[in-house]
Amino acid sequence: MARSLSPQALGETERRVVAAWAADCAERVLPLFEAEAPDDDRPRDAIARSRAFARGELTAAGEIQRRLVAGRAAHSATSPAGMAAARAAAQAAGVAHMGAHALGAAAYAAKAVALARPDDPDARPSEIRWQLCQVSPEAMAALRRLPRLGEDLAGPLGKGLLAAGVLGETIREIQTALRVD
Repeated sequence: MARSLSPQALGETERRVVAAWAADCAERVLPLFEAEAPDDDRPRDAIARSRAFARGELTAAGEIQRRLVAGRAAHSATSPAGMAAARAAAQAAGVAHMGAHALGAAAYAAKAVALARPDDPDARPSEIRWQLCQVSPEAMAALRRLPRLGEDLAGPLGKGLLAAGVLGETIREIQTALRVD
């Protein structure tokens, strides 16, 4: 199996495994987007394509071109929570290209929940707990192979949007929880 130069990519088998988990995370917050943009099916399609990739029905090469479509749907949202939900779907779609996007999907989903429930201090931590309960042993093994946030700059876990603010905090919490046995 050919490996990418970035340890954030993961092998194709690992990406397929974590794509299913990323889709679960994104799908859970999809109603936040759909309530605001019911006629925009790009995030739902991205999640469906992530699941199809996970099942081996789509190739990574075919999905690389489509991974940005759901992200553009964020402009259809009318609230920060809806935008974050669309971005969770876009990150899930990006897993076909690079496994680290699975953590992005989870982080954006947790952010969407927190934004939708600003008076609930447990909203984001509760969502993270739910996400961690959904990780299969195979996905956990794959996610553990990813470098810690900020350790490898050649990908989404580098210095970009996922490394800062609540997204970075969420990814750090998920990565810490995944490494505790």
